[in-house]
Amino acid sequence: MEVLIGLLIIAVGSLGQSSSYVPIKKVKEWSWESFWLVQGVFAWLVFPFLGAQLAIPDGSSLTQVWSAGNSLHPVIYGMLWGVGGLTFGLSMRYLGVALGQSISLGTCSAFGTLLPAVFGGMDLFHGSGLILLIGVSVTLAGIAVIGYAGSLRAQNMTEEEKKAAVKDFALTKGLLVALLAGVMSACFNLGLESGQEILEQAKSAGASELFALNPVILLVTIGGFLTNACYCIFQNIRNKTGNDYLSVSGPVLVNNVFFCALAGLLWYSQFFGLGMGKSYFSGSPVMLAFSWSMLMSLNVIFSNIWGIVLKEWKGVGRKTVIVLITGICILIFSLIIPSF
Repeated sequence: MEVLIGLLIIAVGSLGQSSSYVPIKKVKEWSWESFWLVQGVFAWLVFPFLGAQLAIPDGSSLTQVWSAGNSLHPVIYGMLWGVGGLTFGLSMRYLGVALGQSISLGTCSAFGTLLPAVFGGMDLFHGSGLILLIGVSVTLAGIAVIGYAGSLRAQNMTEEEKKAAVKDFALTKGLLVALLAGVMSACFNLGLESGQEILEQAKSAGASELFALNPVILLVTIGGFLTNACYCIFQNIRNKTGNDYLSVSGPVLVNNVFFCALAGLLWYSQFFGLGMGKSYFSGSPVMLAFSWSMLMSLNVIFSNIWGIVLKEWKGVGRKTVIVLITGICILIFSLIIPSF
C-alpha cells in the first residue's frame, strides 16, 4: 500500500510538470529568453526555497542543514542540469510538447537512473540491479515506440500542418537538441544523490521524511538557475530584448508574471512530489533507485496526453495512433515492474 501511495504522489507531481508548458502559451509580447528567465525565478528559486523551509525544524536553519555535507556538489550538478533545462525548452519549441518531452525524458530516464546505481556500486546484471536494468529497458522501449509514433506523424504531415501544430517544427534539429537535453538533465538526479548527507542531516534534526529531500532539491535548482540566467541575459543583450520586462503594459505584465509563476509552480511540483513519494519507498532499495525512471515515465505519459489535448497529433493516421497508444501502455507497464 505504501508503494502505491508513493507512486500516486509522484504521479500528481508529474501531472503538474507535464502541464507546466501550457501556461507559457498565455505569455504575451515576451521573447523566449524573457519568459524562460522569469518562470525560472519561480521554478528554481522561489518555490524550491519555500519547499525547503518545510524541512527546517525549529531551532535550525537552512545553512545548518546544508553544512552537513558538501553542498557544492549538488550545485555543480545543477549547473550541468541547467544546460539540459535550456535545451529541454528548445526541444519543446522544435518538436512540440509530446515528442520533445518523450525523447528528452527517455534519455534522462536512462542516464539519471543507471548512473547513480553504477556509481553506488550496484551490480546491474544480478539481483536488484538486474530488476532495475530491466525496468529502465522497458521504459526506454516505451519511449522509443512513442518516438517512432512522432516520426510517423512527421512523415504524414505537410509543412503547413507541421507549422500549425508546432510553429517552429524542425525534426532533425529537435531530435539532436532533445538528446542533449536528456543527457544533461540526468545530472539532476546525480545532484540529488550527491546530497545524501544533507538529507540525513535534515532527518536527524527532526525534519519530516516527506520533506527532507527539499533542501537538496533547492541546491540543485540554484545551480540550474545560474546556468539558465546567464544564457537568458546573454540572449536579452544579443537580441535586444532586455526591455521586454518593462515595455509591456501593466495588465500584460501582470498576466505574464502570473502565468510564469504558475508554470514555475507546476514545474517544481514534480520534484516536490518525488521527494514525498520516495519517502514511502524507504523499505525497497529497488523502488528508491527506480523512482527517477518512474517520474520520467509518468512525465512522458502525461505530456503525450497534453499533446493530444493541444491537437499536436491531429490529422495523423490510424497506424500512428495505435503506435502512440502502444508506447503509452508499455510505459504504464514499466511502472509496476520493480514491484514484482
